[in-house]
Amino acid sequence: MNTAQKGEILVVEDDKLLNRLVSEQLTRMAYSVCSALDWASAKALLDKQSFDLIVTDVKLPDANGVELLATLTRDQPVIVLTAYASVRDAVIAMKNGAAEYMVKPVHAEELELVVGRVLDSAAQRRDLQFFRRTLKRRIANKMVGLSHGMKEVQDLIDAVAPSDMTVLIAGESGVGKELVAQAIHDRSERSDRNFVSVDCCTLQEQLFESELFGHERGAFTGANKQKKGLIECAEGGTLFLDEIGEIEPSIQAKLLRVLETGQFRRLGSTQNRVANVRVVVATNRDLEQMSQKGGFRLDLFYRISAFVVEVPPLRERRDDIPALVELFVRNHDFSRRIDKRVTEEAMRRLVAYDWPGNIRELKNTVERAIILSRDANSIRPEHLGQCSTPSGQERVINLAFDHEPTLEEIQQSYMTMVMQRHSGHRSLVARILGISERNVYRLIEKYHLKD
Repeated sequence: MNTAQKGEILVVEDDKLLNRLVSEQLTRMAYSVCSALDWASAKALLDKQSFDLIVTDVKLPDANGVELLATLTRDQPVIVLTAYASVRDAVIAMKNGAAEYMVKPVHAEELELVVGRVLDSAAQRRDLQFFRRTLKRRIANKMVGLSHGMKEVQDLIDAVAPSDMTVLIAGESGVGKELVAQAIHDRSERSDRNFVSVDCCTLQEQLFESELFGHERGAFTGANKQKKGLIECAEGGTLFLDEIGEIEPSIQAKLLRVLETGQFRRLGSTQNRVANVRVVVATNRDLEQMSQKGGFRLDLFYRISAFVVEVPPLRERRDDIPALVELFVRNHDFSRRIDKRVTEEAMRRLVAYDWPGNIRELKNTVERAIILSRDANSIRPEHLGQCSTPSGQERVINLAFDHEPTLEEIQQSYMTMVMQRHSGHRSLVARILGISERNVYRLIEKYHLKD
């Protein structure tokens, strides 16, 4: 472990001389050290703050160190010290979760070696857990979409990801703004550190400030212990603030300070801390209009809107719907035992529906259809609920002529209408007409239609 990081260690030893010697040695090793002579004092310290490591004696005046291990090791590694060397003590300590077992008197060289090894192992375990979570998240949250709109989004992500620029992701609710934020993080140089997501809609003002910046003990009623905020949890990584338009003006001011100075303070503290994070924000509201009406700080809007990624609604990228549907079907638990497929008619209904709730609504609809289809291999229109008919009702198709049209004229008029209605999406038009994309190209050329 890099001791320049000054990990925090708690030494619990009732022998005053040994306690002082161990504490002084750890301090010389550049760790931040607190000490206690008994369990009551140690517990008071643990209630106030967290530690990276505990070094504790087995025989304390008011407790048995081995019996405490099961509780202590949930939050940090523990090294056990004892003057009573025996195989039995060592086995019991290890079974209860001790990371290492050291016999008194403790030599400085051995202490340095063991402490470094234990903290390195703890850091490696955290890294492994982080990478496992990251891999699982990336597999589950893979961005899907080959439409023109999503290609533009992907291009913007690739352009901005390598920088540390603040990014504003705009789009309707349910379009996948968090997936875009995750993709920006994954393609950045911060991808091996935490991605911390905050839903700004769910937290009240004081609670939001405490969650974001952290707080000191006694900062407010109920703050019985020092707590790190989400900015510190995202150290070196990315902080994603979803629905930033919902935060209160007082928090907007403090967030602006973080973005401009790179510093923040925990609630109840006078000490500045460095915010080594990349900030990505998202909204489904018109922040510029809110700023003009006084509902959002104009200076904060200018600060976060230097680079904007607009995520189009699902109705504007219908080409992506089949791939999304296949993804949701394939990843559902039912699909592990039943190879389900969506019938052509059901897929046409899914593509034709406008999806006001966007991808979130599509996912919920597909998962509900999977359950309703039970053990059947096919998902049919009757399993789709409200989107079983386009936009929740039968669409009326009107083709007006001032004469009795020929079949050729009807075909041209209908082809023109479908192309216009679906913004020239050729693969979608092919599915609606029940013909191949090759034939769609042929008809576009034949009728001189703009794609």
